[in-house]
Amino acid sequence: MCASKINRERTLLGSVLTNRCPHCRQGKLFANPNPYQFKTTMRMPEHCPVCGQRYELQTGFYFGTGYVSYGLSVALLAVIFVGWAVLAGLSFRDNSIFWCLGTGIAMLIALQPVLQRLARSIWIAFFVRYDKDWATSGQNTEIFV
Repeated sequence: MCASKINRERTLLGSVLTNRCPHCRQGKLFANPNPYQFKTTMRMPEHCPVCGQRYELQTGFYFGTGYVSYGLSVALLAVIFVGWAVLAGLSFRDNSIFWCLGTGIAMLIALQPVLQRLARSIWIAFFVRYDKDWATSGQNTEIFV
């Protein structure tokens, strides 16, 4: 069989990282693929264009993404801090700790649109189950958990 004909299903991690619908793992979660177009960064369609899954399960559903975004931000800063400590060392004598902190803050600000989208993708993946037979199951709209 030709390698291009193999039907490869996305994993949960793959669908979260590529911002795909957690129900079918094919439809896009965001209307615009570029997170740095700030007017449309968080714009999402109401339903998945592939399987019909509602993206906002209830009013205020995405308020919980603040906790996920906070965790992602802390994890990013921890990775930067550990990486800086291993590669360059940290010291108050040469102000390297302040350079590390400045680098971490700059990267956090630069990656904020990506982290916000990732937080939404993780949050909806907590609540919507994957159904590999969604096309034949007949329940391809209004899926709640």
